[in-house]
Amino acid sequence: MTALESLPVAVIGAGPVGLAAAAHLIQRGLPVKVYEAGQTVGANVRDWSHVRLFSPWEYNTDTAARALLQSHGWQEPSRKAVPTGSDLYEAYLKPLAETPEMASVIETGAKVTAITRQGADKVLGKGRETKPFVLAVSNGNGTTRRDLARAVIDASGTWTTPNPLGAGGIQAEGEAEHADRIAYRIPDVLGPDRATYEGRTTLVVGAGHSAANVLLDLARLAERSPATSIVWATRGANLMRVYGGGRADQLPARGELGSKLKALVDSERITLVAGFSVVRVKTIGDQVVLEGETADGVREVGPVDRIVVTTGQRPDLNLTRELRLDLDPWLESSKALGPLIDPNLHSCGSVPPHGHRELAHPEPGFYTVGIKSYGRAPTFLMLTGYEQARSVVAAIAGDLATADDIHLVLPETGVCSTGLAPVAAASSGCCGSPAPVNVDVCCVADAAARADGKDGCGCGSADAPNKPSEKVAEPAGCC
Repeated sequence: MTALESLPVAVIGAGPVGLAAAAHLIQRGLPVKVYEAGQTVGANVRDWSHVRLFSPWEYNTDTAARALLQSHGWQEPSRKAVPTGSDLYEAYLKPLAETPEMASVIETGAKVTAITRQGADKVLGKGRETKPFVLAVSNGNGTTRRDLARAVIDASGTWTTPNPLGAGGIQAEGEAEHADRIAYRIPDVLGPDRATYEGRTTLVVGAGHSAANVLLDLARLAERSPATSIVWATRGANLMRVYGGGRADQLPARGELGSKLKALVDSERITLVAGFSVVRVKTIGDQVVLEGETADGVREVGPVDRIVVTTGQRPDLNLTRELRLDLDPWLESSKALGPLIDPNLHSCGSVPPHGHRELAHPEPGFYTVGIKSYGRAPTFLMLTGYEQARSVVAAIAGDLATADDIHLVLPETGVCSTGLAPVAAASSGCCGSPAPVNVDVCCVADAAARADGKDGCGCGSADAPNKPSEKVAEPAGCC
């Protein structure tokens, strides 16, 4: 064993995917060190503890983590039950972190602020793969130490870096000045935050499942307190992604979430303003008004008392500034994942199988896993992160056969978007039918097929490099 190989693998983030990576490393007997910026594991999960997931337990636990827990007598929850964030922490993450194997390698209150190579910034190319990683670690006491690692798995997520209210990707005019009126999380409006929202008018901005959860909770609050009023603003006009496939959704709770939301809008219990891009926040009396752009010109929404921003999150790229990363230019995901998850092209609730090769970067030994690997793409299931972690750890261990043996079949939403129009999900084949020539590639295999001069959808065609067992159901028309 070389001096480099004797160093631990650094895992950044002790959320579900970070702990899964650590469990796989422990299972393989590899030294590991887990850094968690929060005061407990699953700190970000605990921030939305009141929210119920739409995926049941069978999709929310990792194989190596389950094996470790079961070796200590853990009783697995019913696989079909749907947990809340609190359930996920109390019944899974907390006991996992308390196993002796995990407890000895996890450090909480340890924020990794930067990663580099020992004695080499990103400009230096020669021999950088032989140099250990250096992690700058802050313990919140005003000092920063330097830790060495043989490899780094970044599972720090995106929860703490939410997107702004402004549609242009930066704060809207007046957004900072009205910060006391704006929430960028999922407030517990039926619990501790009730007094802030009860009897008031709240505007929710965003068109994802986080927005849906807030809107449904506000509607329940309005049933108890009729003076509570709800306005919903979305940047896009097509709400198919959040309304979902209803009974066709392979996750019933996800389908029900969208169906309930649509019923509330149809019954006018929620006032919907679609196709509205916020550019300005201003005060009118003791309330605020949002000014935005629409297809018909500038209009105002409000006045309202509170604004809840659920416009997604983005990765913190400052952490890896001195590493050589290959990122998708607009999603900021791993570059190879870009065509598979780009919401401008498709949204089907599934993604073709991918592992260490798609997650790797020009920086040897560095991988981003979990929701951060998706960059700014809006949808992610924990099951995806668990398979990523398994493949990446196998690759670090040098077991490429296992690392390349990817199995990822995700439950589909029942409807998909090609960026042009909604389509029904196909029952088989990666892309269904041949792709129009003016549609971008839908996966890495498709890109390879196009490069060979083929005009069909590469990952669904018979002569594509994918094996039949690797195909995943996607919509007709090239994902």
